[in-house]
Amino acid sequence: MKNNNNYITTIAVVVALGGFLFGFDAAVISGVVGFIKPEFDLTDIEIGWAVSSLTLTSTVAMAVAGPISDRFGRKRLLILVGLFYAASALLSAIAPTYAFLVGARMLGGFAVGAALILAPMYIAEVSPADKRGRMVTINQLNIVLGFSAAYFANYFILKWSGSDAAWVKSIGLDIYTWRWMLGLEIVPAIIFFFSMLIVPESPRWLLMHNKEAEAEAVLKKINGEERAATEMAQMQISIEEDKKKEKVAIKELFVPAMKLVLAIGIIVGVLQQITGVNAIYFYATSIFEQSGIGKDASFAQAVLVGVINVVFTIIAMLLIDKVGRKPLLILGCIGIALSMFLTSYGFSKATYTLEAESIAAIDFDQESVSDMLGQTYTYDVTFKNALKERIPSVQYATIESKLIQSAIDMNPYLVLIGILGFVASFAISLGPVMWVLFSELFPNRLRGLAISFVGFINSGISFLVQFMFLWELSNIGNAATYMIFGLFAIVGFVLFIWLLPETKGKTLEEIEKELVRV
Repeated sequence: MKNNNNYITTIAVVVALGGFLFGFDAAVISGVVGFIKPEFDLTDIEIGWAVSSLTLTSTVAMAVAGPISDRFGRKRLLILVGLFYAASALLSAIAPTYAFLVGARMLGGFAVGAALILAPMYIAEVSPADKRGRMVTINQLNIVLGFSAAYFANYFILKWSGSDAAWVKSIGLDIYTWRWMLGLEIVPAIIFFFSMLIVPESPRWLLMHNKEAEAEAVLKKINGEERAATEMAQMQISIEEDKKKEKVAIKELFVPAMKLVLAIGIIVGVLQQITGVNAIYFYATSIFEQSGIGKDASFAQAVLVGVINVVFTIIAMLLIDKVGRKPLLILGCIGIALSMFLTSYGFSKATYTLEAESIAAIDFDQESVSDMLGQTYTYDVTFKNALKERIPSVQYATIESKLIQSAIDMNPYLVLIGILGFVASFAISLGPVMWVLFSELFPNRLRGLAISFVGFINSGISFLVQFMFLWELSNIGNAATYMIFGLFAIVGFVLFIWLLPETKGKTLEEIEKELVRV
């Protein structure tokens, strides 16, 4: 009896919805930022905290999800993840205060961190060996599909919110626009929750807990009678070997033999985030608004970010075993650097001039900026600070996009091309390649601990980038911020050429012999 391909694929798709929800949860906030800032009268640091708090709790969840699932089961914990996603979406949508919203986002962060660990783990444990790689990549693809879906959802909700249709007003879409953006996640979360009820428990976990009959039944349904017996015997041998292994201490990561491989892992983990990817993903609409195209066009351009992300992630999956890891990373760093330098250049050439006619349609006390009329500002920070001194903070947050649109003189297509170039370059390199490298670089005995260690560093840098991004824009400006991201990519380019080995086509034992220098 052959493998039940449809059954295996169905399981992988269902479980990978956890990855989809992560992508959606992470990206949906990009459309919400502009609404909650005036509603709760938030500073840039407070906005940064609202965005990055999800990453903070997800880091905690990533550290504990594995051990908890070893005790209670992959399936049970993934069902709980679905509940957490749904609860976070609902509570975020009804949040009466800023603190309540942050708490709801942090709750979602626990679901995100657990899903990032458990979804690929579960899929790998359920899938036959000859299909494991392809099945696990479904989760990575679903993550970027979740990003794209969030950008599309935000765009259509914003578009419909301006409609005079009766149904729009009946559900409060025109008044509670950002709440609908956050609340929409309830739909895929509920689908994920109920779908998880019908998938089996991981056969490996069942064997770990002496449930041989249940494990055998699952394996027969996946592999057929003959292969089920073989798979089960191999799993039992592996489980017994794991029991005999000594517990690995973290100090073993810092022995001299691990110096090179650990340095490479940390460099890759840091560079993946410090080049600005989650600033782009989490603040996409805000970035485009800074180029003066207005709110509606900014949401439309954010959709392109999602589409490009999906397309180039698929291209990376097709190329990674043909071209190799190192060429993709080097090419990606060049693309990221050039894209960020182009974005920086576009903003550096921007000038800002308020004219009475251009601001006439904006609803605010126009006399408050009368002394600014006709003056040309060449630095965005100076221009915005002058506005903030004259306009109350809540009102300024509401009309900032319109004021920039009315005053700016620049080529917004440079920013669009730069951002899309960045997304394409990242999606074909640092995005997917990092996790492949992590699975290959470290010795078998230390792999789990090492991946957790560098993954923790990666998440910490991600949190800082998200947290500080708006503060950077307000204090050093658009041009300087993107220039810094580009310079980090240049550092990555040099380090990858200098230190990174090519692991394509090599066995794990060959890689260990090359990198772990005793």
